[in-house]
Amino acid sequence: MNNDNIKKMLAEWQSLQPLKQPLQHQMDQQFMFDFNYNSNHLEGNTLTYGQTKLLLLFGRVEGEALFRDYEEMKAHNVGLEMMKREALDKQRHLSEIFIRELNSTILAGDFYKTSRDGEYRYKIHTGIYKTRPNSVITPAGAMFDYASPEETPSMMADLISWYRSEEAKHNLSVVELAALFHYRYIRIHPFEDGNGRIARLLVNYILYRFSYPMIVIPTADRNNYLDILSKCDKITGIAPFDGANATIEQIMPFVDYLAQFIEKKLMLAIQFAKGEVKSFSEYHVVEKNSDNQDNNKLANKNVVENVVAKDQENIPKTMSDKRQQLIVNFIKMNNKISASEIAGILKINTRTIQRDLDKLKEKRIIQRIGGDKGGFWEINIS
Repeated sequence: MNNDNIKKMLAEWQSLQPLKQPLQHQMDQQFMFDFNYNSNHLEGNTLTYGQTKLLLLFGRVEGEALFRDYEEMKAHNVGLEMMKREALDKQRHLSEIFIRELNSTILAGDFYKTSRDGEYRYKIHTGIYKTRPNSVITPAGAMFDYASPEETPSMMADLISWYRSEEAKHNLSVVELAALFHYRYIRIHPFEDGNGRIARLLVNYILYRFSYPMIVIPTADRNNYLDILSKCDKITGIAPFDGANATIEQIMPFVDYLAQFIEKKLMLAIQFAKGEVKSFSEYHVVEKNSDNQDNNKLANKNVVENVVAKDQENIPKTMSDKRQQLIVNFIKMNNKISASEIAGILKINTRTIQRDLDKLKEKRIIQRIGGDKGGFWEINIS
């Protein structure tokens, strides 16, 4: 990890604060799409990137997916906003109560799961520590156990006590603190479900609390992510107590792994703030082959194609511009949508969208009721 380079980039990023409101909104919205999609997909959520954007922007459901996947995606976004508020409140310290509330929130309440062998169903109790052992089967076929239900409460109390102490002492860099917290937490695996998502939310809690931009671990890097954690497991040992008390030296592979995403995000955020790039997405940061890139482009188009398909026969023939057709359909789904929000979805300059809106108003296809804040759009076609 090049900590000096991260410090230098962080100082430059902080010197560019605060961003202009439209830029901050665009950056926040893009992170909302990328983080919610990837963190849930790492755990098997079936929504596409396009479905995720449509759901989070308009609350609409398109295509085939499990109902619970829709519910958890929405709930995860609520958890993201909870985490951000908690991180910014410097009068409040990280607590077990908050972590349990976060688990209950992102899982959208209690539910049933089927056992690994398919023999029975059991209830997942959210927001409380596990009441049954949990484990994972390694690629070699061995069983890897996390902390037992009996060990979990004391280990979580120790974890929070350790974190509060380290946050105050500043002996570790922010990157090291985030990485070590993630690793120790995962080795405890305190809940019956949602542990990976909570770990990644809490990494971003630490980054956000210390004024770093938040990061996304892309689904495309899942195998590498798990391999690095497994490598650290071999160094620390298989006993849950050893993992829950790992040292920074033992998990340096994971520190380096997180550091690359933090450096990348700082670089992109700085370029965006300076106007050197008009937009960026962490959706495919580490995807390298052309097939994956083509899939990403297709996923990004899904939300647009779904909207174009709706009510196209109701668009006047004078509106030959496909982009203006898209804008009208977006307004039909959300009459309070802003030009910058449409620009973010379509990856187009906000000024271009504003010109299209002006043309639509000139044609009396749409009209604005009220001002930019608190106002809404009205469509003059059926």
